[in-house]
Amino acid sequence: MRSRLLATALAAAAALLLTACGAEPDAGATPPPATGGSAPDGDFPLTIEHALGTTTIEARPERVATVNWANHEVPLALGVVPVGMAAANFGDDDGDGVLPWVQERLDELGAETPVLFDETDGIDFEAVSDTAPDVILAAYSGLTQEDYDTLSQIAPVVPYETSPWATPWREMIRLNSEAMGMAEEGEELIGDIEGQIEAVVGQHPQLEGRATMFLTHVDPTDLSQVSFYTANDTRSMFFEDLGLTTPGSIAEASEPGQFSGTISAERVDTFDDVEIIVTYGGEELVDVLGSDPRLSQMPAVADGAIVSLPDSPLGTAANPTPLAIPWVLEDYVGMLAEAADAAR
Repeated sequence: MRSRLLATALAAAAALLLTACGAEPDAGATPPPATGGSAPDGDFPLTIEHALGTTTIEARPERVATVNWANHEVPLALGVVPVGMAAANFGDDDGDGVLPWVQERLDELGAETPVLFDETDGIDFEAVSDTAPDVILAAYSGLTQEDYDTLSQIAPVVPYETSPWATPWREMIRLNSEAMGMAEEGEELIGDIEGQIEAVVGQHPQLEGRATMFLTHVDPTDLSQVSFYTANDTRSMFFEDLGLTTPGSIAEASEPGQFSGTISAERVDTFDDVEIIVTYGGEELVDVLGSDPRLSQMPAVADGAIVSLPDSPLGTAANPTPLAIPWVLEDYVGMLAEAADAAR
């Protein structure tokens, strides 16, 4: 399935000749400019309105930098190597700051790893500036107004349209690709991913309509509260793509602009309409939930209809992003289908 994604991306790259050479993560020097000839400016100057203001991009960018989670996957999927991107700080199995589906794509493009921005303590503005970008992509991000204002002194910034950490994968692609002057290629990428999802989900009709919630990381030593991702979170939104539905209880508990919520375990009967639970952890966590006198009353727990994701690339990819979706799709949908089989 990834071959179709690759074909689309390579075609876009060949047409626009925008691929930039990245530097090694510890190089410390500004990467060289993008290779290839200049593409026509098309619709530039381009103005994009968003939650933090209005951004104008005067000409088609040749040096693309990205901050926060996964925004670099859009240019990479379209054949453009960023000059700098955020290092992975979750689910990175080998500790090199690059998730496996990103490394696969870099290998396919024959590219070195771009400069990696360490965002452990927030955005490294100096490191971003050192890459001399023409645009900074952040459609899926948690940028504050202060972050945006500071980054805007470096280059035009494209953040989220509505709320932090709530940009669905399609809109992430649309916003980031538009800012690159590759809106048409972005739509082709969306269509390709949708086709892959449809093909895989179609093999598992038992998923259709199952009410599914995503618990946040559960602390086995303290089950006095139930924390969950709201209907505003991209993990929960992705359920709809997979034929699942949002439980009414989750929809009602989802505050505008909030991607997570918490209720007391004493009110766990709120989630009696939940048929499948997805969460992070191993089989030990499933056992803990099943042995708790309150949480075990949840229908999904009682039925064992739980998808327990490891803190690894597989668990990370449950948050849908352009390169992660094809990489995880069959495994993730298979796990959901097993849970659906267990649900009453």
